[in-house]
Amino acid sequence: MADERLLSDIVSKFLLNTCRLRPQITRHAINAAHFCARSATRRSEADCISLTTGSVAEFYIEPMLPLVGDIDVMSHLTIQLAILQGHAPPTQLPAEFSNSVIVYEIVDSHLPGYVYLEQRCLLKECIDNDTYQEFTYYSREYLPHCHAFERVGLSIHGPAECINVGDKYLSVDGVLCVRCLSWPSQAEDWPTRHRNYDWPDSATVGHVVNNGCDVVRKAHPLCGQDERMSNIQWRLSFSRAEIVLLNSWIPVQQIVYHVLRIFVKTELMPNCDTSEALSNYHMKTLMMWASEVESSSFWIDDLNVIRICVELLHSLSSRLTVALCPHYFVTNCNLIHNFFGEELIASQLMSIDEVLLSTWFVNNYLQKCFLLCPDRISRLFNDVSTNSKLQNAVSAVVNWRLSSALKDTWIVLHLAELIIHRHVSTHSMTVRSCVCCMTELAKTDLAAYFTAVAFLHVAQKIAKNGFTDESMDVLATITGQFVSTRHHSSQCNSELSPSKATKLVKVIARGLHSTPQSTEIKLTSLTDLTTSELVELLQRSAVEHLTTYRQFEVRDFSSVATIVTTDFEALYAYKHCDYQWCLQLSTQNVHTLLYSVDMPRISTFPEFIQLILPCILPCVASRGSDLHEA
Repeated sequence: MADERLLSDIVSKFLLNTCRLRPQITRHAINAAHFCARSATRRSEADCISLTTGSVAEFYIEPMLPLVGDIDVMSHLTIQLAILQGHAPPTQLPAEFSNSVIVYEIVDSHLPGYVYLEQRCLLKECIDNDTYQEFTYYSREYLPHCHAFERVGLSIHGPAECINVGDKYLSVDGVLCVRCLSWPSQAEDWPTRHRNYDWPDSATVGHVVNNGCDVVRKAHPLCGQDERMSNIQWRLSFSRAEIVLLNSWIPVQQIVYHVLRIFVKTELMPNCDTSEALSNYHMKTLMMWASEVESSSFWIDDLNVIRICVELLHSLSSRLTVALCPHYFVTNCNLIHNFFGEELIASQLMSIDEVLLSTWFVNNYLQKCFLLCPDRISRLFNDVSTNSKLQNAVSAVVNWRLSSALKDTWIVLHLAELIIHRHVSTHSMTVRSCVCCMTELAKTDLAAYFTAVAFLHVAQKIAKNGFTDESMDVLATITGQFVSTRHHSSQCNSELSPSKATKLVKVIARGLHSTPQSTEIKLTSLTDLTTSELVELLQRSAVEHLTTYRQFEVRDFSSVATIVTTDFEALYAYKHCDYQWCLQLSTQNVHTLLYSVDMPRISTFPEFIQLILPCILPCVASRGSDLHEA
């Protein structure tokens, strides 16, 4: 018995000690941000507002084995809004909505958790006071499902459409929804129901309710065979609420949720007759109910992840036995419906004990984790025939995992840089895509890097096409001077007067530090700057942002990489034929980097090539002339 409990403790400590707190920058979060920003570059009358949901947004832990499969992104159109039945349409809307918005009324269906969207009215913005005026529709029609994300070769996952973003390991499930700013009436008892252990607390409940909900195009499985019903019935989505609630969990709760998902998905779901039988959402619902009804002692006293998981799996077994799994928010909605085999699954779950689950994790989870380690550590798993040998192997993995955390973040940082370049270079930047990127990167040091790349991108476009209204809008957004009154539309909405344009240029110039190459900029109006001078101003500002970014890298990663902070300054000096200053900086950098194992890289995207291009061309032309004369 002691050996059996020891095995459970070893596996539990492995899970607790190898699950890191997620860093600011993760591969999945960067890919999700890239998808949201890419969606925002589409130019149409019906813009999309995208929100990263699912595992990327819900987890703040980072286990050794990935907890993210697909990236879930929910997008609503800025021209649509859902309101509660019987409620008056709003007279004011958040800035993300368009000037003209179609309003649909949420009509409850005969099945809890599912609704219809009935066309109610059109809201038109009044320009003079920023309010909306209602124009009633006399023809009330239900909104059918529409595939706004149609692509070639898409595969459907529930209400989502799978879109490959170019990462060979990841795909994006883009879910089209209709935004509702109110908490739904079907879940009206959730905010006020009695809770013994104050989870969620009142502040979290208030946050959840204020976020409202969404409605996604998904009919109830029982209505799937009805052609009309399957096209007009929608499902209430609480994804926004779930992001807030799951992020309020303590780490052990997030780890338990991860373990349950891995076990059920790997061991039980492949044996289910239908995909509706048992899903990640059942695990999420199980965990949210447990978080509410169990005291803190259940989670932290005699802490053992395996023990907690076994108890929760037994609880799920009981729910399957009576075929009743209440939705966490809409309690009269049963998540177990019309599938066969629940009794068999319930029996399997009830037979699980700590020994069985621990052994399963050693053979199926720990083994995969060891393969991620260096050979000297992974070889230890060749013989774990005793608990003592297993403990030694686990300790080696835990120590390696702790020591490699910073290096892993450094690698992801370089991926993020590449994705930023790819997005800016490949997709035309719009005001909305800038807002999206800046929002996603605001809490990271990559904000300075994005600003630099964006400045270089705009400089490149200005050099080619001149200073257009679109370039002005993008620059105004990046510098925080955007003055268009509404919606950050992907359309060009510049309302910048010459005086405001001059202010914009001065904002960029004001941020410049004195350098050997800089000269003071004195402006009385925008016309004081030629196109080449404006390009020069943006390039100088970009170099300073890049230098600041390098300083951030030194601060955070100097223990895992050799980093110099003046490489971009050296490029800029070379561009201006200041060869002495360029040589001085480059000599210092070469001495620093000479014996380095890892170092930052400078991208060869066009945005960076322009920093040295003017000097390269004369050299190439001169060499070509010499060859011609020879």
